[in-house]
Amino acid sequence: MEVSQHLTDRLLRLVHAAEYRPSKPKQIATQLKLDGDEYRELRRVIKQLAKEGRLVYGGNHLVVAAAAAGGPSDSVRGKFRRAMGGGFGFVRPSSGGSGADDDLPEDIFVPPGATGGAMQGDLVEVELSPSRRGGVEGVVIEVVQRERRQFTGTFRTEALPPEPDERSPHAHQIDGPVVYLDGVHFTAPVSVGDVRGLPLVDDDKVFVEIVDFPDDDGGGGEAVILERLGSNKNPAIDTLTVMRQYALPDEFPQRVLDEARQRADEFDDETLPEDRTDLTHLLTITIDPFDARDFDDAISLQREKGRWRLWVHIADVSHFVPVGGAIDEEARARATSVYLPDRVIPMIPEIISNHLASLQPERHRLVKTVEIEILDDLTITHSEVHNAVIRSDKRFNYEQIDQFLAVPAEFREPWGDEICDLLDEMHTLAMKMRKKRFREGALSMDLPDIKLDLDRSGKVKGAFLVENTESHQIIEEFMLAGNQAVATWLDDLELNFLHRIHEPPERRKLRSLSAFVGDLGLGIDHVESRFEIQSVLDKVVGTPLENAVNFAVLKSMNKAVYGPHREGHYALDMEHYCHFTSPIRRYPDLTVHRLVQKLLEKKSTPDESFSELVKLGHECSDAERNAAAAERELIQLKLLHFLKKRIGETLEAVVSRVFADGLHARCIKLPVDGFIPVTTLPSDQYRFERRGQMLIGFKGGNRFRLGDLLTVRIDKVDLQDRQLYLTVVKNHAAKDSERSGPKGGGKAKSKYKSKRQSDRRGNKKRKRR
Repeated sequence: MEVSQHLTDRLLRLVHAAEYRPSKPKQIATQLKLDGDEYRELRRVIKQLAKEGRLVYGGNHLVVAAAAAGGPSDSVRGKFRRAMGGGFGFVRPSSGGSGADDDLPEDIFVPPGATGGAMQGDLVEVELSPSRRGGVEGVVIEVVQRERRQFTGTFRTEALPPEPDERSPHAHQIDGPVVYLDGVHFTAPVSVGDVRGLPLVDDDKVFVEIVDFPDDDGGGGEAVILERLGSNKNPAIDTLTVMRQYALPDEFPQRVLDEARQRADEFDDETLPEDRTDLTHLLTITIDPFDARDFDDAISLQREKGRWRLWVHIADVSHFVPVGGAIDEEARARATSVYLPDRVIPMIPEIISNHLASLQPERHRLVKTVEIEILDDLTITHSEVHNAVIRSDKRFNYEQIDQFLAVPAEFREPWGDEICDLLDEMHTLAMKMRKKRFREGALSMDLPDIKLDLDRSGKVKGAFLVENTESHQIIEEFMLAGNQAVATWLDDLELNFLHRIHEPPERRKLRSLSAFVGDLGLGIDHVESRFEIQSVLDKVVGTPLENAVNFAVLKSMNKAVYGPHREGHYALDMEHYCHFTSPIRRYPDLTVHRLVQKLLEKKSTPDESFSELVKLGHECSDAERNAAAAERELIQLKLLHFLKKRIGETLEAVVSRVFADGLHARCIKLPVDGFIPVTTLPSDQYRFERRGQMLIGFKGGNRFRLGDLLTVRIDKVDLQDRQLYLTVVKNHAAKDSERSGPKGGGKAKSKYKSKRQSDRRGNKKRKRR
């Protein structure tokens, strides 16, 4: 569960201070000068930190630091990560920020047989003891909190061991229903007992809830079947499986559809509302992906003497979704649209998202428009929000704009001078804005998106990385400008609303990142400021280290979340920021639109309850993370189906992460990650060197490090475990002892360079801005 990092830091600094005396939450709130709404958030934070073992409730509900609680000093709590193969795992201790855990390793080794049945992501308590290899290792003594309880799996009827019965020592095995769970480490199935008359046959996909978790060997588990999903021979079953696994909604309830139809009947796009600013005279265009499912933003731009005038038009979804109605309740429950490879799960019914609020060409559409006046030196002199009506002149996709930017003269005749001049001006202004952002400290650290190429039945034909071209960057800059302008306005009015918050990284994580980067030999030893981080990212562009370093930087950062706290956006280097530009697919944007509407109507705008906004922010942040995880899972699953028919084939890959139990490698031609267990490397005794990020054997040439270019063979595809296993055929870097440039670069660089190298910065997915 996400907690307010700012409040967490203040609380932990207080309880670890030398002068602190055990206090009740109410007393702590007074010491921290919190108001009533913030006190409720404080209690939630204390409860979560106590569950993680970072705080302890003493007698009479007094709050004390875990290290001072007099409890056992030889146990810690943290998140469990199970190794891929080998039956062991690692626990990353929960850090209290006090320095008390500085002597502990970043990951505590848990040997086979000592994992206590813990599964990936579980919060566990481990008892520490000296390791024979030096340092410490742990034994899981309690699973404190399960990461999840509902799973999908494959149904089968198999022979089950008989229940022990003294009266029948020669009992025979009987056939019984079992389910092999997806995405778990153990191979044994769980028993499902009564199938409630469901029409199940072997290999059907089902949705279950665990009522008794398996033990360390994977035995003894029990579950109940919640739903039969269908035959595993149907390619569409992958999507349904992931939807159930991540509790994604399916069809809209009838009452929601009925209200959407009512809104459609009431709307007349031929009559302009008198209370709206008429912007239909502006030359207006949209630019979206060629396969976009919603069109909620448009741009107008005019060049004036010494200045620019930019209009960012955003579909006025709030006009069609009144507060408290059936559509609104469903939209809040969903919180976000989910973009899966073969379907979209919309937040709002398509009658609105794909029709009434879709900014279609040559149609009158209601918008909220952010008008921004920008001087040639990019100083913003004025911004204003209008309730407006527009009429889009032309719809473009990114590919068309990239073609235009490459050879603009070829499009003058088919598109006309007016459109081409607008595109030229948009490109000029956006690139200036972009250059200024990065010069002043913004970061570009997102990993590229994977796009699947599907046939009509939903099977994968191939996959590729989505390029962040200049056409994407034009729209990105204008959307950022719109979001920032609205947030600045609302903050100046000191109103409570959902900000998009990205807190600065913790010093502990930055120290870890500095050590990681220093080990790579990039010539950069300190990575603490935005500029230092960006210099590292720039240095590895186009090298085999790019993916690994980007991942390490992301891991060192806090996650961007929604909340009413005015804490700014670290990566964007913006003091004021919110999400305003996509109310069709993000509920936080819709709430900001509604607040803007009150201001435009000059209605009373009483402060939103801070605690209610905190709760809503948590809901929306959780839904966003869940949607992203579901998308990644389904992409991985579909790619695994594709690769299962290619076992034995070889391809080139780059080592992207190094662990004691093996290597992760990112394939180059097909953007998929695979795991290479240390047990499959050439016969040797390997040791993991954190400094340098490598596995080293005693025999000559047996060294595998981050960024090494490998030829690998597809060895195994485990659909149940959702994992691709690779075997090294050749390490191209093994004898290249004097490679130039960053470690892991050198000769492999020319093979690895991607088409994204022309501009690595700002590689952001539009739907997650």
